[in-house]
Amino acid sequence: MTAPERAQTQTTGRSPQTATLAEIAREAGVSAPTVSKVLNGRADVAPATRTRVEELLRTHGYRRRRAEATRSPLLDLVFHEMESAWALEVIRGVENVARDAGLSVVLSESAGRLTPGRTWADQVAARRPHGVILVLSELDESQRALLTSRSIPFVVMDPAGDPGTDVPSIGATNWQGGLAATRHLVELGHTRIGAITGPSRMMCSRARVDGYRAALETAGLPVDPDLIRPGDFHHESGYRLGLQLLRREDRPTAVFAGNDLQALGLYEAARELGLRIPEDVSVVGFDDLPVARWVGPPLTTVRQPLTEMAEAAARLVLELGRGDDATSAATRVELATSLVVRSSTGAPPF
Repeated sequence: MTAPERAQTQTTGRSPQTATLAEIAREAGVSAPTVSKVLNGRADVAPATRTRVEELLRTHGYRRRRAEATRSPLLDLVFHEMESAWALEVIRGVENVARDAGLSVVLSESAGRLTPGRTWADQVAARRPHGVILVLSELDESQRALLTSRSIPFVVMDPAGDPGTDVPSIGATNWQGGLAATRHLVELGHTRIGAITGPSRMMCSRARVDGYRAALETAGLPVDPDLIRPGDFHHESGYRLGLQLLRREDRPTAVFAGNDLQALGLYEAARELGLRIPEDVSVVGFDDLPVARWVGPPLTTVRQPLTEMAEAAARLVLELGRGDDATSAATRVELATSLVVRSSTGAPPF
């Protein structure tokens, strides 16, 4: 480095103070080039030294000035898993914005973990992308500090948990969607309505089942815990839990599946048991993936605007990277869901 980078430290009740990389290096007992290597995600730094320097960067609230932060023409897109058509809709949205901005998209998957591993964070620091979009994922405190110190903005799309007031996020009206799906079934005359939910650790899943409960309670119908089965948003859980619900002597006449993939698993369970959709059991999904229009019968579902959500997340992270005043504060946006009625729902058989 030809000139020392400056870092700003916010301390409660006092004016911002500055610390040079040389001062941070002296405090860590290393050279300024070593601190620079840590900042740039270089691998040739001892783990203990890296940890000590990262801790001091966090303590000093270090944030590289955007003018000094050389960025690669990349956007990082991180999934906790991306094995379904759901992920393709998100990728399409981010690609739309990245292409217009002259950027390429780097895909990462955290193998089902909601928080990417430390190696991922170091790789992002080394790539220096224009921004990071995390889908159904979250960052731990050290990862957030690492990206912040490098002036790499990040946005969470469809947060797994509460991202906090200081984390920009893009979501959908999941509670309203669950309410609309269940209310549609109630209006058709169903009184025993089952639900196959997503993972309880995910905020979107909890919101959808809360909307389901609210619709039943508003209609004066009991919420039967035995008719609510926790799934994992995969086709296999829709099939397995669908068999459990539909084999009951007092089986539900309708089922709200927490997403389209589980609804398709429920279709398979109904076929195996010789039940017709919607004559014997009505089914509602959530997401409105393209396949929802192609299956027989076409699936009634709640449209979650996945591509639009991904586009909004990409635009937001680029605006944050430019330091636009309108987006300098943390932003939390929810896009509207809507019920799409097709042929998988009808009046109850009795």
